[in-house]
Amino acid sequence: MLASHNSLVRYDNPILVSTTKNSRGRKGDNKNPTPTEDILNSILPPREWTEDGQLWVQYVSSTPATRSEVIALQEHLDQKLQQRQARETGICPIREELYAQCLDELIRQVTINCAERGLLLLRVRDELRMTMACYQTLYESSIAFGMRKALQSEQNKLEMHAKIKALEGECKDLQKQVLDGRARCENLEKRDQERRIEDGNKHREEVEFLKKHNQSLKKDLEAQLAIPSAQ
Repeated sequence: MLASHNSLVRYDNPILVSTTKNSRGRKGDNKNPTPTEDILNSILPPREWTEDGQLWVQYVSSTPATRSEVIALQEHLDQKLQQRQARETGICPIREELYAQCLDELIRQVTINCAERGLLLLRVRDELRMTMACYQTLYESSIAFGMRKALQSEQNKLEMHAKIKALEGECKDLQKQVLDGRARCENLEKRDQERRIEDGNKHREEVEFLKKHNQSLKKDLEAQLAIPSAQ
């Protein structure tokens, strides 16, 4: 049983090339390819595979497509999209693969009728593939960049939380220092006030003592002065 190669591109029947890998003699295909077939083979290279020690090759078909076959191609495309559960929107490798096969089949059909038009479509296809590859690379790079930024943001978040906790601890320490300083200031003010009151009391007592002592001296002096006048 031959290997199954299910594709939207139309191929001819597989041809047995050799029974070993080293022998490349073609069996059943001795005719020279036409220029159109050469162009088709350059656009859509033949597929090769080995099965049971036999090398098989399958060339793209050079038979023109009828209108009914084009309609069947569209129906086949829709059927495959549904069978393989391709996404209708967004990035979907399955949908991309099937539409690429459909485009290759259309290029094959156009090339048979007009080789120049087919080669131009080939350039357009390759340009689209290159553009898609660039977008895919850009998308993957943006995903990687986003992941790095997310990890960096998470790391910065953890660092900021640690810094906030450290600052909160410093604030608590400073608040405690402020409370201790206020308590010391209040104690100093209280002691100073008590000392002022004590000094004021001492000063009043000294003033009272000096007043009394002055009055006593004044009385003694008056007594001394009054003695001679009495004699």
